[in-house]
Amino acid sequence: MKFSGLRTYAVLYLLFLYAPIVLLPVFAFNSGTVVSFPLQGFTTDWFAQMAANTTLRRALTNSLIIGGSAAVLSTVLAMFAARASARYRFRGKAPVMGFIMLPLVLPEIMIGGSLLIVLLAMGVKLSILTVILGHVLIATPYAITILSTAFSSLDPSLEEAAYDLGETKWSTFRRVTLPLVLPAIISSMLISFTISMDEFIIAFFLAGNEPTLPTYIYSQLRFPKAIPVILALGTCLVVASIALLTLAEYIRRRGLAKTGAKDSGGFL
Repeated sequence: MKFSGLRTYAVLYLLFLYAPIVLLPVFAFNSGTVVSFPLQGFTTDWFAQMAANTTLRRALTNSLIIGGSAAVLSTVLAMFAARASARYRFRGKAPVMGFIMLPLVLPEIMIGGSLLIVLLAMGVKLSILTVILGHVLIATPYAITILSTAFSSLDPSLEEAAYDLGETKWSTFRRVTLPLVLPAIISSMLISFTISMDEFIIAFFLAGNEPTLPTYIYSQLRFPKAIPVILALGTCLVVASIALLTLAEYIRRRGLAKTGAKDSGGFL
């Protein structure tokens, strides 16, 4: 009886969670402009209008620039933090790492508002650069979580053997450590990129006059005639996000298999 109730709860939960996502492509290919049943017919016109929209293309370009930059910067910073956390002991280690991971639990609206006040007080003009800084702040803790597992699972004897053979710390890291953690680095970049592409609140506060994809979508929700195009765009974003997360999880598991570490849970 308990198992049957738990199974029913799981099914209802999954339907509640994923039914809206499943309905996105259904209405994106519907020829009607009203999001309701019954469907009127099949069309790809909304995808054609999406591709022809210059403002949307500009927003997409901005988001790709922001996402790529944030992914690289957050992963580089996370490598330093994860390496220090996994290999070294120093005074104040726990408070420092806790402070770095704090954006994981802080409300994004508070982070965005605080960054806006600080940047304006410093006289910094809001632009793509300020959005990149904000996205690096919130993506770095996720990257650290991925990379800490990779660095912690490495066998220290491999690096010690390289030192004994005359390698420097830098050459050891480049020839021994980096190839072993490379899958985790790629996975970290993919996850950080996905987080940045989907993030709205920080971009809303810090983008200024430069549109990003989430802020563009939000601005178009006021116009009923634009809803079908937004549904088409949402369909493309869902497919891209699933593809990126699947690739990141595949690379993460390959990295775990390569290092022999235990899987403590992934993204999928």
